[in-house]
Amino acid sequence: QVHLVQSGGGLVQAGGSLRLSCASSGRTFSNYGVGWFRQAPGKEREFVAGLGWTGDRTYYGDSVKGRFTISRDNAKNTAYLQMNSLKPEDTAVYYCAADKTGWGTPGIKYDSWGPGTQVTVSS
Repeated sequence: QVHLVQSGGGLVQAGGSLRLSCASSGRTFSNYGVGWFRQAPGKEREFVAGLGWTGDRTYYGDSVKGRFTISRDNAKNTAYLQMNSLKPEDTAVYYCAADKTGWGTPGIKYDSWGPGTQVTVSS
């Protein structure tokens, strides 16, 4: 397992942008797939985006396609979620996760999870 540390998030107006970061402390996760998930109050956790260890295959939830971009910088042991054109319905706690199989796809079991960061989009 890897230990994930998240940063970014906060309050933004609708139409604005935020970037979330997810760093692995103490151990490289360059061979891991990375996923971003979110959970809004009273709702189930939702897959947002995923990225394989090679960095050339990305996956997105339907609600964020065209607005969010997942990326990684293995030299910095960090993954990112760039969120543009934010909407009030994007308000949630966002979690990054690492997948030791390296695929970063929506339906697999992720092994390590970050603590979560709040994103609030005001209308």
